[in-house]
Amino acid sequence: QVQLAESGGGLVQAGGSLRLSCAASGRTFSTYGMGWFRQAPGKERAFVAAVTWSSGNTYYTDSVKGRFTISRDIYRQMVYLQMNSLKPEDTAVYYCAASSGTNWPNDYDYWGQGTQVTVSS
Repeated sequence: QVQLAESGGGLVQAGGSLRLSCAASGRTFSTYGMGWFRQAPGKERAFVAAVTWSSGNTYYTDSVKGRFTISRDIYRQMVYLQMNSLKPEDTAVYYCAASSGTNWPNDYDYWGQGTQVTVSS
């Protein structure tokens, strides 16, 4: 089993920055990569970014490219999402997820509880 715990969410003004953290524990050696997703009120959960543990290869949805950076710390089993130039449309609950590697980077097997990010205009 893998347990994931997000932190770092909060309220920020448009143009500001936040750094989300995801702490992984349990059978993390069985995971291939990590992803960040978000869900705004009334909308479907959407992919934001992903990173592989081994090589650090990254993937981003177009709307966050150039603004968000995903990274990982292998030894601390941590994944981060640095969010800069935040916009009100970034407001959502952000979830950390872990993938076994099957159908990477689309499918994920474990999910955190989510952390709220609110961007005011």
